[in-house]
Amino acid sequence: MGMSTVCRIARRCVYSTCKSDMSHFVRSMSFLSEFQKSLKEKDSFAPTENRPADEADIVIIGGGLVGSSIAYFLKRKIVRGMRVVVIERDPAYTRASSSLSVGGIRQQFSLPENIQLSMYGAEFLRNIKEHLTVDDADPPDVQFNPYGYLFLATEKGVRQMKTNYEIQRELGAKVELLTVTKLKEKFPWINTDGIELASYGTANEGWFDPWCLLTALKQKAKSLGVQYVHGNVTGFTIKKDKIPKNGPYDPYYDNRIQNVKISMPNGPEVRSLAATVVVNAAGPQAGHLSKLLKIGEGNNEMSVSLPVEPRKRYVYFYHCPSGPGLDCPLVVDPTGAYFRREGLGGNFICGLSPSEEEEPSVNNLNVDYDWFEDRLWPLLSKRVQAFENLKLKCAWAGFYDYNTVDQNAIIGGHPVISNFFFANGFSGHGIQQAPAIGRAMSELLLEQSYKTIDLSRFGFQRFIDQQPLPEMLVV
Repeated sequence: MGMSTVCRIARRCVYSTCKSDMSHFVRSMSFLSEFQKSLKEKDSFAPTENRPADEADIVIIGGGLVGSSIAYFLKRKIVRGMRVVVIERDPAYTRASSSLSVGGIRQQFSLPENIQLSMYGAEFLRNIKEHLTVDDADPPDVQFNPYGYLFLATEKGVRQMKTNYEIQRELGAKVELLTVTKLKEKFPWINTDGIELASYGTANEGWFDPWCLLTALKQKAKSLGVQYVHGNVTGFTIKKDKIPKNGPYDPYYDNRIQNVKISMPNGPEVRSLAATVVVNAAGPQAGHLSKLLKIGEGNNEMSVSLPVEPRKRYVYFYHCPSGPGLDCPLVVDPTGAYFRREGLGGNFICGLSPSEEEEPSVNNLNVDYDWFEDRLWPLLSKRVQAFENLKLKCAWAGFYDYNTVDQNAIIGGHPVISNFFFANGFSGHGIQQAPAIGRAMSELLLEQSYKTIDLSRFGFQRFIDQQPLPEMLVV
């Protein structure tokens, strides 16, 4: 399934929408056309610092990897004249998904869009010096470890693994299938009991330091003129205009965000920031942010909520000097347990996502060590015998911005609030997909359509149509 196939699927989705849905599509495109025209009419050489402090062309809510990537790509296209403001409530990123991630990148997905998003992520990392070096400063180093992902499949999972493999290879991903014999030859420390097939990424897969990437993206974005504001978005003001009948569609109300209300960190002050475009890149808080706009509380399309909520995930750090060596990839067991090497000297990290019934509370970032002892350790020691003697050193918890419907990204405009855009719901894949999402959002906002990877199927409309798009390889 190549790019042309994805485009055909997306076109069918658009053409199959009902007349009222198409009117929302036209409305959104009309807004983007107006926005782009207004940018062209501005003096492209006018410095943004001369603009009023209480207005911006584009406000991005959330300054993590996704938000900062969007800001960077926008300003890379139009360096001056366009004011981009990023609002971040936790500038130290102490609770941010970006800084607490394990930093994995892989092309082994089941959907073409996810494969292409992460393929560009790998390309971006390879050329990071060209993208993110600031003036005469030392080029950034995200400490990429190119040791691949290794997915293991039981007899039940073989068919799906082969299907995924064919899609991945057709799109150019460097992946190979390993029989049990070849798997044991390449990784003799793996217990292959119950395993029928394995899929191994031979290039452009591995892990990197997400904090280094976030720091580099943010510094580069600032050097291009992006302004970061420390504050918490607490509300919006909406402008509602009735648009007369135009063409085949009935009159409709055009709902646009006029101002973003920001609670400042030191005191009761609430700042109002006028915005032409607002992008929701709030990570695990994206669903809460959308509720401030009554999304999910109205009628018709407004009755459909953004299905994103925080989900807590544990990462455990352990030591096992007799464990796998330098060639150890990130191994994903059929049970969902994963582990990988962390540096040198016999150190590893691991994790396991709980079932829906076992989801822990998200009220804090406390770690459940019994989860490791009772659920995770037995799976690790079964797959690698040396792990029977591991020693747990420490652990931490972080949040996924979890899409509860299909665990895939939600990107694009809202069908009713015409200047509100989503970049949410990555369900653990946002770190590796952030560069491609930033590029895609800049294309949509500045050129009215996706130019590189067609992400039309990842739009909010799929929830209105009740047509989820599940990803089969979620770790």
